[in-house]
Amino acid sequence: MEFDPERLTPAERYKLLIGCIVPRPIAVVSTLSPHGEANLAPFSFFAGVGSDPMALLFCPANRADGGEKDTLANAKPADEGGTGEFVVNVATEAIATRVAGAAEPLPYGRSEFELVGLTPVPARVVRPPRVLESPACFECRTLRVVRLNPGVPTGGNVVVGRVVHVHVRDDAINERLHIDADRLAAFGRMGGSWYCTTRERFEMPMGAGALALDPASILPPRA
Repeated sequence: MEFDPERLTPAERYKLLIGCIVPRPIAVVSTLSPHGEANLAPFSFFAGVGSDPMALLFCPANRADGGEKDTLANAKPADEGGTGEFVVNVATEAIATRVAGAAEPLPYGRSEFELVGLTPVPARVVRPPRVLESPACFECRTLRVVRLNPGVPTGGNVVVGRVVHVHVRDDAINERLHIDADRLAAFGRMGGSWYCTTRERFEMPMGAGALALDPASILPPRA
C-alpha cells in the first residue's frame, strides 16, 4: 500500500507513525507551572539528541482544541511564559500502570502525582521534582521549542532540553557507567494500547562485522 500524507487525516497519519516506529521509549516528564504546581505526563515520541551537549527531546502534541498541553505550557522557556525546566523520568515495568495513568487529562494545576500515586522528590539542579520510583532521571533546561503547527489541533511540537544533572539508582549502574538493563527494566510503547519490555535482547557487532551473521542465530526464538 502507498500513502500520500496530505490525503490522510491526522488520526490516520498517527496510526502509521505509532505502528511503524516501534518500540518507542517512554519519557515520563515532570514539570512545574509558573505558580509551582507539579505536573506529570508520559510521552513516547522521545529520544536522545546527542552527548555534546548532553541533550534530549520529547514531542508533546497540541490539545484537541489547539492549545498547549500542560507539559509544554510549563516546560517552554521563561520568556514564552513557562519555567524552562523539566525532568525526564524513565518508564519502568514496576510503575507501568501508573505511567499510563498519568496520561489522564486533568484540569490545569491538578497534579498527576497525586492521581497515580507516584512520589515527587526534589531534583538536584532544576525546580521540577523527579519521580522517586524511577531508577533513572534526567534533569533538563529547555533549549528551544519547535512548533510545527501552532494552534492547530494535534499539531506537533519538539521540546529540546539540555541535561544538567543525571540521577541513576546505584544498583542500576556500574563504575564504568554501564546501565544494567535488567535492573532498569524499562518498557516501551508499540501501536495502539500495546507495550513491550526490554527483556529479550541480542548482541551483534556494528558495521560490516554484522553481515557475516545469520539473524536466526542471534535473535531470540519467536513464540
